[in-house]
Amino acid sequence: MKKVTRTSSARTAAPFAPLDHEPRPFTLVGHTALVTGSSKGLGKAIAFALGHAGAKVALNFANDQPTAEATFAEFEARGYEGLLVRADATNEKHVVKMCHAIAHKLGAIDIVVVNATPAQPQKPFELYDWAFHQQMLDFFVKSPFLLTREVLPAMKERRYGRIINIGSEVFRRGVPNFAPYVAAKGAQAGWTRSMASELAPWQITVNMVSPGWIPVERHAADPKEQKDAYKAMIPMRRWGVPADVGGVCTFLAGEASAFITGQDIAVNGGMTLC
Repeated sequence: MKKVTRTSSARTAAPFAPLDHEPRPFTLVGHTALVTGSSKGLGKAIAFALGHAGAKVALNFANDQPTAEATFAEFEARGYEGLLVRADATNEKHVVKMCHAIAHKLGAIDIVVVNATPAQPQKPFELYDWAFHQQMLDFFVKSPFLLTREVLPAMKERRYGRIINIGSEVFRRGVPNFAPYVAAKGAQAGWTRSMASELAPWQITVNMVSPGWIPVERHAADPKEQKDAYKAMIPMRRWGVPADVGGVCTFLAGEASAFITGQDIAVNGGMTLC
């Protein structure tokens, strides 16, 4: 019988195991991320998750400077590297200045998480005016446009980019008394799909993460009966936590998700199953 010589090659021993020189799928070392609206809530959790994975992260805020500074102090205390930058993510001049500052301090941005959001009161359609509709469109359509336009040249040159829109389950559920917000989130979902198609040849992915109701600071005063009623509908029978969203964003920001684009991933314990 012919003797078979075995090698110690990782590829020979385990055909689907990564070689030592291949990138580790869940590390973001060497990448620079921007998370808009990240001084608190879901944005903070996302920024911390990306920092924990090794990315340099720019934390963005628009108004509450004391909270933002406290958040960034906590971020640095954990050993993460980044930058705190104040800018209105719906203002063209602010976005240009912010992206230039981040690139100068941390390197070219190759991960963008569009998370910044205004207040979202629920009320009957007749009580909304067009200015409120426009504000929703500014945050969820104009802001992704401005941010992507600014970072896209470097992403195309590098042939690597991750654009992650933070959507909402409200679009799939058609939540009532919420038309401006739901409509803008629907527009953001359509933008995500079209841009995913357009940017795929450059290996740039564009996805959406759509959380359910995950209580954060701004929900502290929400009526208990409303919270209890929503929780009772969640198939997993527990509240989501901000880290649930941070984990999905970290996955979408890295190498492991390189073949996933144009998707809307619900993070809501099974509230929307199709």
